[in-house]
Amino acid sequence: MTPRQSSGRRLVPAYLATGGRARPSRNTLDRLTLLHSVGMPITSEVRPQEHRILELLQPGALSLAEVAAHLHLPVSVVKVLVADLVDAGRLHARAPIPEAEQFDRHILERVLDGLRSLKS
Repeated sequence: MTPRQSSGRRLVPAYLATGGRARPSRNTLDRLTLLHSVGMPITSEVRPQEHRILELLQPGALSLAEVAAHLHLPVSVVKVLVADLVDAGRLHARAPIPEAEQFDRHILERVLDGLRSLKS
């Protein structure tokens, strides 16, 4: 008897989605890496899991963690799939903005208050 989810679908080990590979071809991917499609047509040479990723990203960018959540796959598995798509030129991946480069909210609020006072 094979294990099944409550929906009746067969449980497939996540590593099968990557062809048994455990490590991505690039180590620059993070959970917060932003992914967006380059707009190439989805062809039959794309594996089913990669096809699902490309479909998810057609409306706009998502983080790697969001893609993993939508696919119900571990982040480590999605990293391998995304690395393959980036290597094939089908996806762009942008590193998250480091905390040191983010703007201080307090300063932005003060600037906004100053601009509002100039308006009145």
